[in-house]
Amino acid sequence: QVQLVESGGGLVQAGDSLRLSCAASGGTFNSYGMGWFRQAPGEERMFVATIHSTDSITSYAASVKGRFTISRDNGKNTMYLQMNSLKPEDTAVYYCAASRRGAAEIALAYDYWGQGTQVTVSS
Repeated sequence: QVQLVESGGGLVQAGDSLRLSCAASGGTFNSYGMGWFRQAPGEERMFVATIHSTDSITSYAASVKGRFTISRDNGKNTMYLQMNSLKPEDTAVYYCAASRRGAAEIALAYDYWGQGTQVTVSS
């Protein structure tokens, strides 16, 4: 059983940056593909970014590509999401997730989820 805990969310202004962290415990972190998803009020949970278990190949949603960077430190059992040039439409609860199937862009592929961290971007 893998436990995931997100941190780093907050209230920022448009154009600011934030770095989210996802600390994992209870499993072999470097065997999981990891991902970030987000959910705005009244909307479905949406894919943001994913990273492979060991070779750090990444994939991004079109809406964040070029602004967000996903990374992981397998020695620290932690994944990150560096978010730059934030926009009001980035406002959402951000979730990290772990998949035994490797990196994936669909939520159904993930086995474990964190509780989420709120990111609010004011205009």
